[in-house]
Amino acid sequence: MRRGDVSGLAGVTGFQLFWWVILPYVALATFVIGHVWRYRYDQFGWTSRSTQLQERRLLKWGSPLFHYATFAAIGGHVIGILVPERFTRAIGIPEAAYRWFAASAGTVAAAGVIAGVAILAGRRLFVARVRATTSAVDWVALVLLAIVIVLGIAETVGVGLLGSGYDYRESVSLWFRGLFVGNPDVRAVARAPLIYQVHATAAWAVLAVWPFSRLVHAWSYPVWYLWRPYVVYRSRVATRPNEPGTSGRRWRRIGVPY
Repeated sequence: MRRGDVSGLAGVTGFQLFWWVILPYVALATFVIGHVWRYRYDQFGWTSRSTQLQERRLLKWGSPLFHYATFAAIGGHVIGILVPERFTRAIGIPEAAYRWFAASAGTVAAAGVIAGVAILAGRRLFVARVRATTSAVDWVALVLLAIVIVLGIAETVGVGLLGSGYDYRESVSLWFRGLFVGNPDVRAVARAPLIYQVHATAAWAVLAVWPFSRLVHAWSYPVWYLWRPYVVYRSRVATRPNEPGTSGRRWRRIGVPY
């Protein structure tokens, strides 16, 4: 940003203003308002709509692999986008070491995401009972997630690990952090490579669709299980009825004691 500029919006075109400022704020508003609406009027639908009863063998492997790898990828995004470069430099992490670690860890996370998605997507496509439980909005969310994942892997492996590298913390990160303080640096993201721009756009689209799909179950982790009382289970051995004799039940006159 030049010294005379008062914001990152100086000198941008109308299209850039619409694409990198208005649309992200619309997606964020839809994300927040949509969740509030869904929670108030569709609590019975606030679920992952588990398909374990339809098929469990593939789910047992695909679901943990996808979720744990996704958590790792999200952690990498938080560090790479929300943590400024000057902070990592201030605590003594060289930029070359940071990029190598980010690319290596991102590649491992990407491999886990690819494997998990392949299992879950194949399960949802080729198992008829599972496919029948997928709504149109869920399909849209899945396609958008696939775009985000593929582009993220291409950036991490193709550009960061095998390519010449790209310092997105000096472009995409500046714009993203600026959105939350009302000063997005549009020129910073506008000069980023196209693959990073499409990746960011698809991510905003996922946020806009999120409240209306099964992705809402991400906010329903049962944290209260950590402090709820223990549930005690006791086994019970079946016994014979308490009847006289050894041959089981027998007729007796009413009023006559055993």
